[in-house]
Amino acid sequence: MKITRTTAAERVGSVALITALTSLLYQSALGQSKLELEEIVVEATRVKAPLGKIPYAVGVVEEAEIQSGQQQLSLGESVSRIPGVFLQNPYNYAQDLRISIRGFGARVNFGIRGIKILVDGIPNTLPDGQGEVDSIDLGTAGQIDVLRGAASSLYGNASGGLISVITERAPERKFADLRAAGGDFGYWKYQAKTGGRTARFEYLLGAGDLKMEGYRDHSRVENKNFNSKFTFEIDATSELSAVVNSFDSPVAQDPGSLNAEQAAADPTQANPRNVQFDAGEAINQQKVGLRYHKDFSGAHGFTARAYGTQRDFENRLPFQSSGAVQLDRVFYGGGLQYVYTDKLGHMNNRLLLGIDLDVQDDDRMRFDNNDGFRGDLTFDQNETVSSIGVFMQNALNLNDRITLTLGGRLDSIDFEVVDHFLFDGDDSGERTFEEFSPMLGVVFDANDSMNLYANLSTAFETPTTTELASPSGGGGFNPDLKPQTATSYELGIRGLLAGGATLYELTVFRANVEDEITPFELPEFPGRTFFRNAGKSTRNGIEATVTVEPIVGFTLSLAYTYSDFKFDEFTVDGEDFAGNRIPGIPKNLFHAALEYRREGSFAIADFINVGEMFADNANSTEVQPYTVVDLRAGYEKIVGDWTLTPFVGVNNLFNERYNGNIRINAFGGRYFEPAPNRNLYGGLTVRKSFGT
Repeated sequence: MKITRTTAAERVGSVALITALTSLLYQSALGQSKLELEEIVVEATRVKAPLGKIPYAVGVVEEAEIQSGQQQLSLGESVSRIPGVFLQNPYNYAQDLRISIRGFGARVNFGIRGIKILVDGIPNTLPDGQGEVDSIDLGTAGQIDVLRGAASSLYGNASGGLISVITERAPERKFADLRAAGGDFGYWKYQAKTGGRTARFEYLLGAGDLKMEGYRDHSRVENKNFNSKFTFEIDATSELSAVVNSFDSPVAQDPGSLNAEQAAADPTQANPRNVQFDAGEAINQQKVGLRYHKDFSGAHGFTARAYGTQRDFENRLPFQSSGAVQLDRVFYGGGLQYVYTDKLGHMNNRLLLGIDLDVQDDDRMRFDNNDGFRGDLTFDQNETVSSIGVFMQNALNLNDRITLTLGGRLDSIDFEVVDHFLFDGDDSGERTFEEFSPMLGVVFDANDSMNLYANLSTAFETPTTTELASPSGGGGFNPDLKPQTATSYELGIRGLLAGGATLYELTVFRANVEDEITPFELPEFPGRTFFRNAGKSTRNGIEATVTVEPIVGFTLSLAYTYSDFKFDEFTVDGEDFAGNRIPGIPKNLFHAALEYRREGSFAIADFINVGEMFADNANSTEVQPYTVVDLRAGYEKIVGDWTLTPFVGVNNLFNERYNGNIRINAFGGRYFEPAPNRNLYGGLTVRKSFGT
């Protein structure tokens, strides 16, 4: 007999949702808002548009939330309060932050899949669909837009969601600041930033240096980053901007995952194999991007962009045979975009046309890992991925209240491998994937402060070059692995209430996914992940968020996510997983933040409750729910042209024992990567302003 019980996470989540909806009903009786949704502008849909005109669920994180008193260790610090977003692995820098949006991206044990990552309009996602956020400088980030839901009609491959990071604007007065922070687990971070404006030129430059020993054994990290943005106004109708970014991480140790007994006995320990083989990675990356924009006669807009990224990567995995990886990558591309805004009859109309071209060229070699030292060459191949996508989107205002959006995109992605290691045969080959991604959306403005929106949209994900690795352990591409496709149905309401003091959004969605790509491990390659398709799955969900200012200076934010994600068809080696929940995603997720800001002082309390989830496709291992509370505070002291901002913080205030990451379907029950216990940090920012 199976006993169904209501977990603490589910009770908290249900109460949160009821509280949020009750608040909305109560506030709606207080009158219309003085603040319109059009004042919130986002760039997630490739053109700047007011939030109230977008037929998608979009969350926005502003500069103060990103930078005030944060350790700035990972993007997760900033986007965790957005519903539908689930974050894992913020403490293992050899595996990168794991981000999932509505389940897209949850499948991998390292890196980011299924989500498009942009920084100032330049992709941090490769043509094959693998993204990274380790090179993003949070110290210069001014806004983060998160589009939740299928968006391949705009961005093509790996667009089950979008995260767009925008560098902060330089202030009117030139400035320079220094920031130093330190804390438990050997945490030290030093940052410098400067910027300014003239009549036609704006610049911002930032640099950071991080060193940390880590909570667990064998988890030390060192990295340096540099980020800059320059904007030149050519004339009243055109501008040219450039971004230059550099990231160097010579050390990022991987402590590995543990089984339940190991994690309970000593959560700080590393997996012995990870220590034996010195598991970890090293990265050196440089990126340059250019963007030109021109407006013609008010009705026409043209944008061109080009970029290039060079990335050297070395990785040591916790096994001997082919356990050392060297990757030399070049990633470049560009795009053209045209916007025409005019009347169509008596109706306002905006037409967007564009093309993206992206190329990824990888020289990948594998060597034996002889207890942390590179051994014989076992694998040598060149992998090239080229992508071309053409897209169209048209937004038509049928009347003063209804906007209809229709769009589509056609993508062709070509994977080619040339095998240079011919001792075991020639595994050269090629695979091509073509996908058409349509969308239909509508926004209804009930009044100036509330709108309803709905969309039917699609997404697809090709396997990445890493995921296409053959389970046989040889070269070439796995011929059996297919792209994952999704059709999403979404209905939402959002608005402002009580004089603009309450912002809310409630979204329900359903996504039907075919050929879901799922991970698995093999006994002969512990710690290395392979992938296969899982037939069909269904994702039903609810996302609710409320932000209210109960009294001057205080802001309360509530976010709740309900995720009912299940396999519909999935059989492996005679075992039927149909009806099982998709692993790695909690059914209930609740976040609350109470924030105080007044006269330069700030204090923020973050509360997150993560419900139970499963670690494997069979749902045989349940990961228990957990609750974590973080606090941070600081204040600004202005003395002439100098501003001093000391800050302090405590993570995991109540010393909860939980897992910061779950390695899905790991062999031998090694699912768990324990998260740090209670830890403290503090720092000081010193800013000098120049001129008037």
